[in-house]
Amino acid sequence: MKEHKELGVLNIDTTLYKTRISKRFASRKPYKPADPKIIRSFIPGTILDIMVKVGQDVSKGEKLMILDAMKMQNVLICSTDARIKSIAVKKGDKVSKGTLLLEME
Repeated sequence: MKEHKELGVLNIDTTLYKTRISKRFASRKPYKPADPKIIRSFIPGTILDIMVKVGQDVSKGEKLMILDAMKMQNVLICSTDARIKSIAVKKGDKVSKGTLLLEME
């Protein structure tokens, strides 16, 4: 088989495929799994209430804050046992999608 310079290797579920790689694909931001200790807003909205304080120990399932978005109150719940490292917003703040809300350690 003749080798082409424009062919690249694509790894899908540990199977390697030779294919043409576009410039856009080659320059994309690499996938990085979400960090469960960094909480970001998943939708634009307003912070209605913050139920934790910096330095507080929190348990899995504990309520962290309430984000009002699209006339719905979304309760953000802790996904792991941790300690609150920082809170980047305050009650009443309007946030956009992807805004850092709080960090845990």
